[in-house]
Amino acid sequence: MGKRKQHPGQASEDAYGQAAGAIGALVIVFGILAAIKTKLGLSWPATVLLTAGSLVALGYLAWRIRTGVKRLWAREEQPAVMRSQEVPATATSVAEEAVQVVPAHPELTAALVTAGTIGKDEVIRADEVTVTAVRTGKRYDFLVPKGRTYMDVEKRLGNIAGMFGVTRLHTKLERSRQNERRVQLLVLDEPPFSRPVPAPTRQEIVAFNGVPFGHDVVGELVGVPTFDKASLLVGGMTQMGKTTLVNGLITCLLIAYGDFDLYLLDGKHCGLTRFEKIAARYEASDDPAVMESMLDKLNGRVEQRYGKIQDAIRNRRPIPMFKPVFFIVDEAADFFADNGTPAGKERARKVAEKARSLVAKALESEISTVMLTQRPAQNAIPVMVRDQFLYRMCLYVASEGTAKVALGDTYFETVAPISPALLDSNIKGQGVLFAHGVSTLIRGFNFTDEFIWEVVDGVHDRQQQVLEQAPVSPRKQAIELMQSKGLDFMSTADLASALGITETDPVNRGKKVSRLLGVPAGKGPKGVRGYRLADLTAALMSGS
Repeated sequence: MGKRKQHPGQASEDAYGQAAGAIGALVIVFGILAAIKTKLGLSWPATVLLTAGSLVALGYLAWRIRTGVKRLWAREEQPAVMRSQEVPATATSVAEEAVQVVPAHPELTAALVTAGTIGKDEVIRADEVTVTAVRTGKRYDFLVPKGRTYMDVEKRLGNIAGMFGVTRLHTKLERSRQNERRVQLLVLDEPPFSRPVPAPTRQEIVAFNGVPFGHDVVGELVGVPTFDKASLLVGGMTQMGKTTLVNGLITCLLIAYGDFDLYLLDGKHCGLTRFEKIAARYEASDDPAVMESMLDKLNGRVEQRYGKIQDAIRNRRPIPMFKPVFFIVDEAADFFADNGTPAGKERARKVAEKARSLVAKALESEISTVMLTQRPAQNAIPVMVRDQFLYRMCLYVASEGTAKVALGDTYFETVAPISPALLDSNIKGQGVLFAHGVSTLIRGFNFTDEFIWEVVDGVHDRQQQVLEQAPVSPRKQAIELMQSKGLDFMSTADLASALGITETDPVNRGKKVSRLLGVPAGKGPKGVRGYRLADLTAALMSGS
């Protein structure tokens, strides 16, 4: 709202009143000054100055009195104001401190702060820590501060191990499936695998959720959940226990999978002999031509299986389940080497390409490859082959550079890596298993020959029962014929005659035999085309 306008007459009356008041005030002032002059006998100037000075002094005195009174009142009111305003704030801060200031676990807090895992203003609460003594050390179960996860501990595991006065090999980290902040940290007080651990029983292998590879640092079984759509590369220096490791792995596969086709290429000539009689094909050779032959056979099975998958998809049927196949190669590096000649280099190139194709493309068709090499040098196994392996394992090697060949070029950039170069070379069969982005220190099983033979004999007996119960067919007839003559290989011409095929043209005869047996022919001794007993047996047992 605006101000009300004054009436002109009223304004003039106010001016007359103010003027009259001012005249009256002047008369009083002159009267007072005249009285002072007469009383003191002073001149007019002296009287004016004395009066003005007195008035100033009185005004200053009044100001000092007023200021003093206000300060006094303020002091009296201040405690009440503080009680009404500051006491709640003080109570709140005390309550906050009561929540924030909690007993810290001194050992874990100091270790994690110094290692850079948590900040200097963060603590591991003592009431959130459980310490359990195990056979060879301690297990710490604790929560990291809010805003942190188990990965913060995992990234600095080597530094934390140093704070406990041990090495990275002495530690093992496990995460919780319910809380990202919960950490289980095992710290050993002695070097890993200092005490022998008994090999697992058949019941323990069956009960394991997956395929066990060996024992971890506390003696528990460790391995991979499955070999479906996965292959394994194992590297390590000579006499470090690779062959013993793979013998244990095959034994566990026979128990865990029960029924599968096993193709063995034994570059050591005697490393895999224990499993020869149950193998779909066993070759003790270091000839790249043998490797190429087996790769051709397996790649043929891959194409055949993919054809069945395509037919199922086109006809809107469920994708068929295939019998698992394992192709295990010991001393794989020998098969990728060349003799320096143009023919040798061309063969090495073909072997590398066919091996890459098998490892990369066979996984969807249930065919897995396991390769071992005692020469994990940069060019021992071609990069295009090495890059296809999902599972990696490295036993003791002399340097981190050599370990990268087996574990991958970027392995030491992963979370919590373990250097195989730091392993104790006197403890055979121990190595770093890298699967699904996690590194685990394990030691492979050293089964007795008696246990392995018992498992192999059991598998062989089951295979014979399947063969005996199989319905009569040209394939079964060919198998029985070769077994009765003690032959591992029979030429196409001889099989055609035995099967009643009278075709004289070699090409047409070969096509008829192949259609009848349902197995492609291969080359035998001296380049003669024919069929292997192992291939026919594997095809009959797998139903392919």
